Amino acid sequence: MAKKKIRVLLILVCALVLLGSWRAVSLAVEVKPTQQRQEQTKVEEPAAVKQEKPEEKDIYEQLELFTDVLSTVQTEYVEEKTPKQIIYGALEGMLSSLDPHSQFLEPDIYNEMKVETTGQFGGLGIEITIKDGLLTVISPIDDTPAFKAGLKPGDRIVKIDDAVTRGITILEAVKKLRGKPGTTVELKVLREKEGKFLDFKITRAIIKVQSIKSAKILGDNIGYIRLSEFQERSPQDFEAAMKKLKAEGMDSIIIDLRNNPGGLLGVAVNISEKFIPEGELVVYTKGRIKSQDSEYRSKGNNKEKYLDFPIVVMINEGSASGSEILAGALQDLKRAVILGTKSFGKGSVQTVIPLKDGSAIRLTTSKYFTPSGRTIHEKGIIPDIVVEEQEAGTIGKPKEEEIFEKMEKELEQPADNKEEIKKEKTPPDNQLEAAINAIKAIKAYKTLSKN
Repeated sequence: MAKKKIRVLLILVCALVLLGSWRAVSLAVEVKPTQQRQEQTKVEEPAAVKQEKPEEKDIYEQLELFTDVLSTVQTEYVEEKTPKQIIYGALEGMLSSLDPHSQFLEPDIYNEMKVETTGQFGGLGIEITIKDGLLTVISPIDDTPAFKAGLKPGDRIVKIDDAVTRGITILEAVKKLRGKPGTTVELKVLREKEGKFLDFKITRAIIKVQSIKSAKILGDNIGYIRLSEFQERSPQDFEAAMKKLKAEGMDSIIIDLRNNPGGLLGVAVNISEKFIPEGELVVYTKGRIKSQDSEYRSKGNNKEKYLDFPIVVMINEGSASGSEILAGALQDLKRAVILGTKSFGKGSVQTVIPLKDGSAIRLTTSKYFTPSGRTIHEKGIIPDIVVEEQEAGTIGKPKEEEIFEKMEKELEQPADNKEEIKKEKTPPDNQLEAAINAIKAIKAYKTLSKN
């Protein structure tokens, strides 16, 4: 009886949806948690004359299969589960099956995500993704527990506490990594460049992120700004840093985006505008639905632009999303020399859609393209000047199963890898030295071209 009721109810609901308005949802690329969705309305045919499309019939059939499984789980699973637990699990599976960046956000996780964009949240201080089937660190955020412990961009997290991460989703990883401040989490990572596994024990903390980590004059009137993330206050902070350095005699700028995992799209565009003439295309997006296509052009609302400044932008494999938008725009428009190593390649747009019970879905709706039409997603930004970081040589990338097999064969040995990392000498910042030399060369060329 329960099974029949569930099936009838779901089929009735789905019938109302399918016979009602199949409307295209138009969503802003940068959706803040309080934004409402805008919907296009269209005149529907009367229900009596509207014919059922093949894809609608397929939906009915698949929904019947879903109700069969749902009712079976409710009545026969070894432990009693609430309808909410079952439906939430189904939604998590649905979204995670699309791509590594789409996910269902339970109310508590959604609330944490909203706090992140204001610059304060709980956790380890790392941005993660699924890459090549493996849980991968995009970047540790400066001055956070993960950064201080020694995690690096590209580290493959193969174990969280006692749980192997084979087949893990982003949502599952987030749940395991987050916790109360003061509690600890143990990670085993594969660092491919060194060809070895490393163990980390990291204490969770409230993460307070400052978007501008450093703003100073390096000499020869060369300004230097390290931008760690694109947050709501980043444009104001960046403008204040530029004014301060200009007052100190700055006539050129190095923008350090290394290990910057991105953030808010509008903020990345706003900072790009400071160096680009009004009306120039900064970035555009394209999705499956025409309403998801957007263009972002430089506006004249910045208090001060720096159109004649020589610029070098530094990137590495930890530079993603907003960092790639800024670097790609300045590179395409011939406003900056890009220096470092290829960026991460996170160029898809996730739209956050709030749901009525306080949860939300984070859905990939389109992809970023630079002004010249280059796709960022999985391609990254290729520097004009490639300068590798000074560290151990690279090894070939092992496949997912090889990594876990190797880890499982390792004998458990008590080793304090954290102490080993602490004792390692920090190599000189050869990339920054190369950026300074590049700025000097640009300035010299400009001087000669004027004479």
